[in-house]
Amino acid sequence: MTDAFTAAVVQMVSGSDVAANLASAGRLIARAAEAGARLVALPENFALLGRREQDKLAVAEDDGAGPIQAFLADTARRHGIHLIGGTIPLRGADPQRVRAASLLYGPDGRRIARYDKIHLFDVSVGTDGGERYRESASIEPGDAVVTADTELGRIGLAVCYDLRFPELFRALLARGAQILVVPSAFTETTGTAHWHLLCRARAVENLCYALAPGQGGLHDNGRRTYGHSLIAGPWGEVLAEHVEMGEGIACADVDLAAMDRLRARFPAVQHRQL
Repeated sequence: MTDAFTAAVVQMVSGSDVAANLASAGRLIARAAEAGARLVALPENFALLGRREQDKLAVAEDDGAGPIQAFLADTARRHGIHLIGGTIPLRGADPQRVRAASLLYGPDGRRIARYDKIHLFDVSVGTDGGERYRESASIEPGDAVVTADTELGRIGLAVCYDLRFPELFRALLARGAQILVVPSAFTETTGTAHWHLLCRARAVENLCYALAPGQGGLHDNGRRTYGHSLIAGPWGEVLAEHVEMGEGIACADVDLAAMDRLRARFPAVQHRQL
């Protein structure tokens, strides 16, 4: 296992054109690879953020087959990187809904892991509650906690709204997670209030690295996402952040040996009583 390497989070402003989104993702992944990143993470809905929630049904793929998955496999292989494909819509049991699947590919282009988003964003936000979301109308929830062993360390997968549920991250930690990856598309409203707080909390309470790529800008459907894609260290510090709106990348070094030394001298995880 590699003790230290460079990781990158990719920020996008995805729209309703899958081909255009994949072209943007490919360009940004190439920038990250050129910067030395061996682990690159794309945001939630990187391949499609359509005008309507149901638009994802038209581009949904079967598990293991389809142009979006082929793009991820080919891109990981071309650059020799570990690549986390944000989320893509995969067909499930309900023909009217999809799974929001986060996929991890290795440098040989083979898929290592799949995580289906567990917590769905069915909320009203804003002071008057007028900004409403109902992901469960088009997404089936997952039910499995997923970690993956890689040459870079053990990676724990989560997605966006999952950040608000610390018990999921404790379950990832119990399975040995060292690097938490949370592709997101936080709204401007919720991001302004809670994004940095949640990302840093999930990192420091589990003494893990946290990679949080996000959408950041105005989308075809009129939705504004918060951006601020970041990498947080196990002490809760923000190691890198794309602070501007719009697409871009942020890179930081991940040092698992240093993380282990921190865990040894500050064994908060072992001090749990409940």
